[in-house]
Amino acid sequence: MPRIEIESKLMMRKKEVGFTLMETMVALVVLLAVSGVVMSGMMQMMKTEGTITNRTEMHTSVRSATELLQQEIGQAGKISLPPAPANWWQMTTPVFVPADAPVTQLVTFTGDPTTGNPVLFEGEWVTVDTGVNKEAVQLTCAAGPGNCPGLANQWQATFYYSHPQPPAAGPVPFSLPGAFATGIIPPAAGVMPAPPVGYAGYPVWPVNAPGQGSSGTVLKLYGDVNGDGNMVYVEYTCVPGTPNAPGFLYRSQVPWNSVAIPPLDPSMIVLTGVLQNPVDAKGNSVPCFTYQLQTREGANAALRDMTFVTDVAVTLTVQTSNPDPQIPLINGRPNYQTETKALLNVSPRNVFNAFEFAELDYLNRIQPTPLNIKATILPNYQ
Repeated sequence: MPRIEIESKLMMRKKEVGFTLMETMVALVVLLAVSGVVMSGMMQMMKTEGTITNRTEMHTSVRSATELLQQEIGQAGKISLPPAPANWWQMTTPVFVPADAPVTQLVTFTGDPTTGNPVLFEGEWVTVDTGVNKEAVQLTCAAGPGNCPGLANQWQATFYYSHPQPPAAGPVPFSLPGAFATGIIPPAAGVMPAPPVGYAGYPVWPVNAPGQGSSGTVLKLYGDVNGDGNMVYVEYTCVPGTPNAPGFLYRSQVPWNSVAIPPLDPSMIVLTGVLQNPVDAKGNSVPCFTYQLQTREGANAALRDMTFVTDVAVTLTVQTSNPDPQIPLINGRPNYQTETKALLNVSPRNVFNAFEFAELDYLNRIQPTPLNIKATILPNYQ
C-alpha cells in the first residue's frame, strides 16, 4: 500500500478518537448524582451544626444561670460589716457592770466608715470587746420590741461585763457573729406540701404576712451574697411561658436596707426561653424552686425566726432561641429543642451553720431577720 494512503488512514483514525454522545450523557448523570450526594451531605452537616449550636447556646445560658443561683444560694445568710480602716467598728460608750447584777443601758456604735450611715438593727447579736470581757449582746429597742424597724448606731443592750473606754482601757471593738437563720427567706403559706408541724408561713411579725415568703416561682435571699462586705437583698423571679411565648428568669438586687423592690424589667433577665417544668411521676407540676425547711420551737418558729431553709432545689426548663434546623416544623408548629436542668441539693452553708448553732443551743449565733426587710421589702411581692 502506498505510503500516502497509509498516512491518510492513520489521520482518519485520529479524527475518530473521543466520547460518543451516549458516553457523555452517562458521565453527566454520574457527575450529577455524585454532586447531589455531596451537596446533600453538606446540607445535612450544616443542619446538624445548627442543631448543635442551638443546644450549645441553650446549655450555656442555663448553666450560667444555675451557677449564679448555686453561688448565691450558698452564700445567702452571711452577715458582715463593710470593709473598714483601723479603729472602726467600735462601741464608743463605756459600760461599767457591778459585781452583783448585769447592766442594761443605751450604747453607741460607730457607723459606716465611708458614709457614716447606721449599720445595726433591732434584735441583732453583736460581739463586743476581746479577751476575758468578750461577750455577745443582743440589741433591743428602748421603745419596745418591734418599734425600731430601721437601722441605727445607738441601741439598748444588757451587759454582764464592764467595757471601759480609753484611757482606762483600749478601744472596744465589735463584730457580728453567726449567720442569718432566714438568709433564704422561708416559704410562704401553702408552698410546701408537708411543712413542719406548726409552720404556717413566713413572716408573722412585725407584719402578719405569711404569704410573703419565698414561693415556687420567687426565691428570696439576703446577706453578703457577693462576699464583698456589703449585704444585699436578692429576688429570683421565675416566669415560665409557652413554646410560642417563652418566659424568663429575673434577678433583682437592692441594698439590704432598701425600702422597695423595683418592678421587673428586661435588664434583670438572667435566662430566656423558660418553660413550664415537666410533671413528676405523680403528675404534679414541678415548681422552679422547692425548699427543705427545718424549724425550732414549733408554732413559734416563724415568730422567733427559728426557721432554716437548709436546702433549695432549682428546676428550670428552657428552649432554644431558634427551631431545630433538621426538623423545623412538627404539625405545622416550630420545633424548638428543650432541656430541663435540675439542681436538687443546693445548701445555703451559712443558714445551715445557723441551724447547727440552734441544735447546740448557741442562740446568740443565730441572727434574726432585720425588721426593715420584713416590714418594707417582703410586702413588695412580685
